[in-house]
Amino acid sequence: MSVNPYGNYLGINGLGRIGKLTLWYHLQENHFDGFVVNIGRQAGNGLEDIAHLLGVDSTYGPIEKFLFGTRGQKDIKIIDRRDNLLQLFGKPVKILCKARNPREIKWRENKVRLVIDTTGAFNDPTCLEDDKKGSLRGHLAAGAQKVLCSAPFKIKDKSKKVPEDCVTLIYGINHTTFNPNDENIISAASCTTTGLAHMIKPLLEKEETKNILTASLSTIHAATNSQKVLDSLPVTGTSDLRRNRMVFNNIILSTTGAANTLEKVIPEIERVGFMADSVRIPIDTVSLIILNLTFHSCLNERGEPTINRKFLNNIYKETSKGAQKSLLCYSDNQNVSSDLKGKLAAIVIEGHDTHTRTGFIDLKPEMFIKMGLDTDNGVSIPVTHSTLFGWYDNEYGSYVHCLGRLAVYIDNALR
Repeated sequence: MSVNPYGNYLGINGLGRIGKLTLWYHLQENHFDGFVVNIGRQAGNGLEDIAHLLGVDSTYGPIEKFLFGTRGQKDIKIIDRRDNLLQLFGKPVKILCKARNPREIKWRENKVRLVIDTTGAFNDPTCLEDDKKGSLRGHLAAGAQKVLCSAPFKIKDKSKKVPEDCVTLIYGINHTTFNPNDENIISAASCTTTGLAHMIKPLLEKEETKNILTASLSTIHAATNSQKVLDSLPVTGTSDLRRNRMVFNNIILSTTGAANTLEKVIPEIERVGFMADSVRIPIDTVSLIILNLTFHSCLNERGEPTINRKFLNNIYKETSKGAQKSLLCYSDNQNVSSDLKGKLAAIVIEGHDTHTRTGFIDLKPEMFIKMGLDTDNGVSIPVTHSTLFGWYDNEYGSYVHCLGRLAVYIDNALR
């Protein structure tokens, strides 16, 4: 039994955390007529085991409860064993088990025009379609029109640049710049960059806060599959030994490329010079961005700084009702991470804990003399330091949600 050649089918390469949750998301959104999922190998003891794993999740619970509430009823059926065809809640889901190299996946045969690659294995856009280890461009050779990568681009050969037909897009930030005629490979950045971009965007659009002097972030990040269940021996050449330490009982310092990727979707942030780091903690999902920013502030007629806690929170309150509605949310609650599990928002601002403090930078007369300026008076410049907190469900609620909306936008652009 073949997939309906006249239907609008989404291809998903990989069935890890993002792959499975991407399928869950689109089953609920009901935009695509069906799905073709490539896992590239046999799994378990057959189609029954794949069907079982698609219906359960240790983080979010049973699929029917998560998608449709406590009264939801599981609806997963095996339609055709020979063709590896399932039906999930009325939608056909075909499982491909033979090809791991993207160029060998039968997208053309199954009439798939948009593929989301969720493997994390193919993120170098400069790799050619015939690369022996596989490449994003291989999906195009296999029949797809567009490829959406659920990871930031990472070019191994630093002498090369991102090809002209490749672009990084985040839904709600720069997705409307997508050019279907010229752009074929799209990176959806990372979960942290997605949340960070939505925190930064409202500030850059406000006259009082667009001139950011310094910026740094720490993401307190949930565990991921890149970490180890138990301590293990690192592979040859490993520089970060902490990645091989047990995920359960440790707080682990790590790194994040969120600030670097942010420059690709919000170019004006490049002048600021972001610093970023990550701290991995042993929870299943929901992470927290702690964003530290310094602004050149002004004083009102009473000598009070114009940028303060109330001012910043009001920016986010207005944004949550305006341009970024349903993507940026504002909360005055005293939240903990589990309160945000599954929350459909790129970022949730924890307004209760916004902090600011204004000080002064004193420029003495001798500093002006060195610059060739003749003055007897120094200058005091008011500077406001702020700390902002933003929650994001780094799996389903934030990242998969934005990835899913981006996929629908791209698919509509192809019609």
